[in-house]
Formats: sequence, structure tokens, C-alpha cells
Amino acid sequence: MSRFEIIDPKKAADAIELVGKEWMLIGAADGEGANAMTASWGTLGTLWGKPVCICYIRPQRYTFGLAEENDRLSFSFFGKNCREALAYCGKASGRDGDKLADAGLNYQMIDGVPVFDDARMTLVCRKLYSDWLREDSFVDQEVLNTCYPDRDLHKYYVCEIEKCLITED
Repeated sequence: MSRFEIIDPKKAADAIELVGKEWMLIGAADGEGANAMTASWGTLGTLWGKPVCICYIRPQRYTFGLAEENDRLSFSFFGKNCREALAYCGKASGRDGDKLADAGLNYQMIDGVPVFDDARMTLVCRKLYSDWLREDSFVDQEVLNTCYPDRDLHKYYVCEIEKCLITED
């Protein structure tokens, strides 16, 4: 862990900027290795008196099965210099090969989750709660119709931020 400094999760950064503008990689263990998917939907905040990250994963994604199997996930944030790698990880599937290697992303496993060498910050998180978004719960039908025309709703995971790792560079 020499490249990383552990900081208090409450000092991480502005949540809206991190998730909505920078994208993130949701990482999970995959047998002997790891897989990750790019996400631009999510939330950082406080729930049940704990710092949390909430992510949303569609069931078609390879990472969905890994999120179901594992107790921990990582959420990694990168600078603009990694935008191409994150775009690749948003298109390619881990079912088809080692997309992390193909994207040029090196990682190490910390607490059972991938922590990427080029990430400026990684949150190591433990799942607390999960459930499906439900069609009948949408108050705004336009959101449902725009984001889910095929009704392939996400499952969401509320994850406690156990560690916040930032690069020492």
C-alpha cells in the first residue's frame, strides 16, 4: 500500500463532482483477478450514521454477478488522463477477456477488491443493503420511460465506505 494514504472518508471530496462528472470504476473480485465497470450514476453521502456509496448496476452487466457474489466493492476515481480507459471499461465486457489489461489499468487487491494504480482515490466498501428499483415506485414516469425504455431496471447497493485511499503522488 505504499502508493496510497488512508484518509477519513468524510474528507474524500465533493460527491457530485466525483460521480457525475468524473465517472468511476466499480470494481469487484473475479476469481483470481478482478473486473470493473464504468459508472456515472451513484451517490456518496451519509446513511444510517455511516459514510456510504450507493451504486446502480443493471443485471446484464458482468459486474452484476460479481457484486452479488462479493461482500466488498471498490469505487475508483481518476483524472482526465484516464478517460479513454474508463470509456473502454464502459463498453467492453469482462465476460470476453481481461478488459482491465486491455484498458491498460494496473491494480492490486486490497481487502479483497481491486485498487487501481492510476486512480487518484479509491473507496473500499462493504455492502450493507441492496434492492431493485421498481417500476411502480417511479413518481416521475418520464424518468422511467427515458432511462428504462426496455424496463431493465438497476439493482442498487448501499455500501459503507470502510477505507478511502488516495495516491501519494
